[in-house]
Amino acid sequence: MNKLIKVLACGVITISTSVNAQDIVLKGKELFGNLKAREIGPALMSGRIIDLENHPTNSKIIYAGAAGGGVWKSENAGATFAPIFDEHAQSIGSIAIDPSDPDNTIWVGTGEIWTRNSVSLGDGLYKSKDGGANWKKIGFEKSERISSIKINPNNSNEVYVAVLGALWSDSEERGVYKTTDGGKTWDKILYTNEKTGASDLIMDPTNPNILYASMWEFRRTGWGFNSGGPGSALYKSTDAGKTWNKIHNGFPQGDLGRFAIAIAPSKPELIFAVVESKENKGLYRSDDAGKNWKLLNSDFGLVVRPFYFSRLVVHPTNPDILAKGGLFGSISRDGGKTFKNLGEMHADIHDIVFDIKNPDAMFVGTDGGVYRSWDGGATMDMVDNLPLSQFYHISVDNQEPYNIYGGLQDNGSWYGPSSSPGGIEARDWKRVGVGDGFRVLKHPTKNIIYSEMQGAQQVWRYDVDKNYNKTIQPLPIKGEADLRFNWNAPMAVSTHQPDRFYMGSQFLHVSEDMGDNWKKISPDLTTNDPAKQDKESGGISVDKSGAETHTTIFTIAESPLDEKVIWVGTDDGNVQVTQNGGKTWENTVVNISGLPKNTWVYHIEASSHNKGTAYAVFDGHTSGDMNTYVYKTTDFGKTWKSIVTDDIIGFARNIQEDYVNEDLLFLGTEFGLFITIDGGKNWSRFTNKMPATAVHFIDLQKQTNDLVLGTHGRGVIIIDDISPLREVNQGMLSKNVHFFKSKPGIIKEQGGFGGGSTELQFVGSNPSSAAKIIYYLKKRHTFGKMTLTIKDQNDNELITLTPGKAKGINVVSWGFRQKNPKVAAGKNFTRGGFTAPRVPAGTYKVVLKKGKKEYTNTIVVQNDPKSQISDSDRKAQRKTTMELYDDMESLAYLVHKVDAYLKSANRLKEDNKFKKVATKVIEALQPLKETLVVTTGDNYVGEAEPELREKLSDLYSEVANQFEKPSLSQIENQGVLKTRLTKAQEDFEKINKKVISKFEKRKVKEGKKPTKVLSKEEFLSKK
Repeated sequence: MNKLIKVLACGVITISTSVNAQDIVLKGKELFGNLKAREIGPALMSGRIIDLENHPTNSKIIYAGAAGGGVWKSENAGATFAPIFDEHAQSIGSIAIDPSDPDNTIWVGTGEIWTRNSVSLGDGLYKSKDGGANWKKIGFEKSERISSIKINPNNSNEVYVAVLGALWSDSEERGVYKTTDGGKTWDKILYTNEKTGASDLIMDPTNPNILYASMWEFRRTGWGFNSGGPGSALYKSTDAGKTWNKIHNGFPQGDLGRFAIAIAPSKPELIFAVVESKENKGLYRSDDAGKNWKLLNSDFGLVVRPFYFSRLVVHPTNPDILAKGGLFGSISRDGGKTFKNLGEMHADIHDIVFDIKNPDAMFVGTDGGVYRSWDGGATMDMVDNLPLSQFYHISVDNQEPYNIYGGLQDNGSWYGPSSSPGGIEARDWKRVGVGDGFRVLKHPTKNIIYSEMQGAQQVWRYDVDKNYNKTIQPLPIKGEADLRFNWNAPMAVSTHQPDRFYMGSQFLHVSEDMGDNWKKISPDLTTNDPAKQDKESGGISVDKSGAETHTTIFTIAESPLDEKVIWVGTDDGNVQVTQNGGKTWENTVVNISGLPKNTWVYHIEASSHNKGTAYAVFDGHTSGDMNTYVYKTTDFGKTWKSIVTDDIIGFARNIQEDYVNEDLLFLGTEFGLFITIDGGKNWSRFTNKMPATAVHFIDLQKQTNDLVLGTHGRGVIIIDDISPLREVNQGMLSKNVHFFKSKPGIIKEQGGFGGGSTELQFVGSNPSSAAKIIYYLKKRHTFGKMTLTIKDQNDNELITLTPGKAKGINVVSWGFRQKNPKVAAGKNFTRGGFTAPRVPAGTYKVVLKKGKKEYTNTIVVQNDPKSQISDSDRKAQRKTTMELYDDMESLAYLVHKVDAYLKSANRLKEDNKFKKVATKVIEALQPLKETLVVTTGDNYVGEAEPELREKLSDLYSEVANQFEKPSLSQIENQGVLKTRLTKAQEDFEKINKKVISKFEKRKVKEGKKPTKVLSKEEFLSKK
């Protein structure tokens, strides 16, 4: 083994062991093949929208930038949106459409700019030249947050970018930048200091040389926030950014905070600014392009939480109409003198755009998604297909189908199914909490759910059967210290004692009766640093939400192997463990090398394989440290080893150990999901249908082996059945082809319609119910024939499937069906042609042919364990199905013969040598054909009366798709149709002997080739 010495950013030298030179290492799609993720939403509560932009000339095109869900584009005036930015950082700061090339050139600045405590990060500036189909990173990788992009309408190469910059640390990459070559090179044209970023930038629509820039001094920590300082100011340039001047005449004196600024497009000398200050805060107006300012309005709705609400928008054609983001949104129709709230919608309004053509239409971005209004904001309608929900935490139960539980940013707590008839709809989700929702946990044996509201303000025990809530949070005891709960307060349910329930403040609390009574089983496990416990926060605008409560327990992990082993991690960097149920505790963080002091312990995963083994994930981003920290211990924390490699992108928040293979680990970071199959020696990013969104929590459903991700911006994402990854090892990777173990395929006897949603609403996809044939290819198959067939035990071929040919893991679905029957050619479609018989339960042979080589495996098919249908009924259903199947094919062959002779006769009927005999053939066969298949009309308005094919097809389809034995009426109908088919075959033979034979003899006599009629075997084998 080779040794690799690596110097980390913090200066600590670590030694890691590289893989053997001969080892096969697969990365990304080479490893995962076509394993795919599926998004299930939900979208009924959507998620936070940062920026809205509309096309300058086409009112149907609108772009939405989400806090953690990427960029979405609507081409139908906001009725529906589709994602266009999934492969890149999903936290969006600003979107800009090139006014000179609006159909093609789009700019996106990443990094959320409404700087709450749970914002995600950006990784730079992007540009698309094809309307969002493809993107190229332009730079600004260390910008963290880009607040505005302005493009010269007369010169697409001249672009200005406002960089808000780092939220948690100093940064020199702040200010206003300019390019004159389309982004190849940039000049910093406005900069104040490392604490002050450019929070907004606007351009005079009639003169692109006139710019206004707001600079904002700010800083957030894990325990506080400060808005404002001497660096905050409003600047103006009249020479395209060469020089800048403060324009504060009329503004309050002293330090200022964040500005919201807007220019009236129809009257550019009119400028509005909402100013954050200690005194005389509010909306200011300038009628002389910023030379002088006058305070108009200090309504609460205008000045509340400037760090979160600083978007001001003026109507494109009416300068007296302006709207301001806020708790409920404010709109004025008298130039800012008075305001009223926008219509009823989700609280926390972040952006507003007015329709470019309809003066009464507008779009609003909120913490709960995008809303539309057609009456100037009086009433609002939610866009229902944006699955942007921001989960902090998720968990799963063991129901069938299993449920996912979780809490959302500003959207309460919910649970919903992993599958549902017709897809997972909004109505499938049930609310179990309000406010900011965090952890939601199901009782292991009872129909009881625990959920919480921010900072443990409320902790609920919800009895689902009784529809009854009880608040159960631990309360301080008289004479003892007040309890400090994190905004995202930790809860845990014991796997050993179902009624045991844990919560963490600065102490670990345990209840043995589901929260009715509590006791502390630890001392203060935090650093208890009083400098990080200041309840005053906000800076110029005091903000006491409780989100900055610090020196708290953040994660709790009871060992699944030993109830006395409990791990606790704190937000100020302690990793505590007890091996005796809380009697004594040891802080093991001192044993971790290479970890900066006081780094937030975001998650601890107690191993299912060894009670001394645990994984700790540390998140340093709240101190400006964006490195990844993941450690493993096998000796209760006495020693720790880093399992991080350069393959991982973004700071991590969660890790999940596989229950079967301890070397299979799943890591959630700020930029997606990473997987290792070798205990952390190599990591690969999972990108198959998986957006680069922040993964806050991961759970693994044991019965299905589904990996369930709680993302902070794209809702719940599921990777169905990750069990193939458990088998990946060097021996397997060396094979040219390897079949993975497959779970038995279950023929589920279920029905249901679902479909309660409209075409404009999001519906989460269901997992496939088909059997899975999973195999590995060492190399992609590119040349020669490759086939995949299913055979029965007698080696009869049942169906040929389309094989996956990708390097890595391939998944092919088989829906337990044989090939479809051959259907008689006719004027219209028939159901039977799209219905294949189900195979009976049993073991089947899978044959993969690659060129001359053949690889085989078996797959087991089982009946639904919940079935109430007897074996004899199943056999009767199968027998009748196959009889009808054979009749369908016999009819198809009969029609083939009829058509062959009709075609030949029609071709020769004008020839005098054949006219008489050809006409007799046509006169005999055409009436027969008209009793066999529909020969007129179409599939809709000209539908003809059904003939034998249509009736036989309908009966076959009904019987083949049902599970129970055929009814008496179906059997009687089968007999009637069989009689008709037999008679038709007999009639054809009579015609053949009397008429067709003479026609064929005449053809031979005159030197014509005989009519080509395939044998039945040839006909049925022909595709």
